[in-house]
Amino acid sequence: GQGVDEPLSATGFRQADAAGSFLSNVKFTHVFSSDLLRAKQTAATILGKNKFCQDLEIKYDARLRERKYGVAEGRPLTDLKAMAKAAGEQCPSFTPSGGETLDEVRERARDFFEFLCRLAVELEKKEQDVHGAASRSSGASEEQLVFPWTNHCSEAELSSGNDGASKILDANILVVSHGAYMRNWMGYFVSDLNCTLPTNLTKSQLSSVSPNTGVSHFIIKLENGNLLKPEITCVCLNQDSHL
Repeated sequence: GQGVDEPLSATGFRQADAAGSFLSNVKFTHVFSSDLLRAKQTAATILGKNKFCQDLEIKYDARLRERKYGVAEGRPLTDLKAMAKAAGEQCPSFTPSGGETLDEVRERARDFFEFLCRLAVELEKKEQDVHGAASRSSGASEEQLVFPWTNHCSEAELSSGNDGASKILDANILVVSHGAYMRNWMGYFVSDLNCTLPTNLTKSQLSSVSPNTGVSHFIIKLENGNLLKPEITCVCLNQDSHL
């Protein structure tokens, strides 16, 4: 949860290090992290292994915090399950006293995602104003576009458009957050925004919590800067081949 702000364990640092090696060839334009210590340390470890982005500023955002679990924070998961059972409910829909409801978590995710979309649109406008739209596709290294999980998805899922346009992105954003929060964010993508999912993704995978440092990759298209209708494709979900 949010109330217990512990650092990463030795295992956590090893997992973050593995994720950093896994993502070392991906050039990010922005990095955002939860402001909780374990996420901060994960983000810093990942950037420390990156070939392009070691000096990139990590921006911390409270909207990326883990779900707040109220009176259950700092206690074993079995206690949370017992509280839910006593209330005649099941995890994860149960909300302990003082905790956040799933709707409240999803609202945080929606607010942060809309912020990212506005950021991307502003970047595109700025790029066009400075260089002109025609020059955007020049001067980018192919190495920057190498995503390490391409062998886990189809090429169609990675294509950037029906017109064969350049795969160079206006923004390539790394977000470091938490398991229960990200599961709610994924639910928002699927139920509210009709996210396109990998064909081999099962229902149980969709509802499961990511393993520590699991990587999920989404391609977001905003046609003509339309913030109201983002087109979202999930390339991979909770990828953990680096662990």
